[in-house]
Amino acid sequence: MVTKLQKSKTSKKVAAPLSGSVKDSAQQIWQAGVGAFSKAQAEGTKAIEALIKEGVNMQRKTQSVAEEKISEASSKMSSMATDISSKASGQWDKLESIFEDRVAKALHKLGVPSAKDISALISRIDDLNKSVQKLSPKGAAAKAAPKKVAKKAPAKRAAGVAKRASVRKTAKPAAVTGA
Repeated sequence: MVTKLQKSKTSKKVAAPLSGSVKDSAQQIWQAGVGAFSKAQAEGTKAIEALIKEGVNMQRKTQSVAEEKISEASSKMSSMATDISSKASGQWDKLESIFEDRVAKALHKLGVPSAKDISALISRIDDLNKSVQKLSPKGAAAKAAPKKVAKKAPAKRAAGVAKRASVRKTAKPAAVTGA
């Protein structure tokens, strides 16, 4: 038992400096933690500001890239729309020309004169009017009178043709019956 007593005296002597050193270490750790916290607080705002700046720069870059991609896509779509509309208009032009050709053929089969035929007839009538005016001795007075006469003459001619037709109708049955 004697030996045990000696050990307990020495353990008390060793325990006192050990508890003091643990206490000192704990206090130093605590002070280091408080110092790290204050430093992190001071530098934390700087770090947050730096992160905000980087975020703003990244957002600007992303927006510019997105706008470029959108403009490229819209230009491609507009060129495709232009191509499609030009092809469609070409097809409509072909369809229209086919329709016009078929209508012209049908009118020709029916004996309806074309616009070219009518314009050729009008120019020929104008040429004939000029040559008639050259041959007529009256000159300027003759120019005004044929226009009025020309308008009335077909009506008079039509009336004369109708009278002759009625006379022929009545004359033919009499010739056939012998009366």
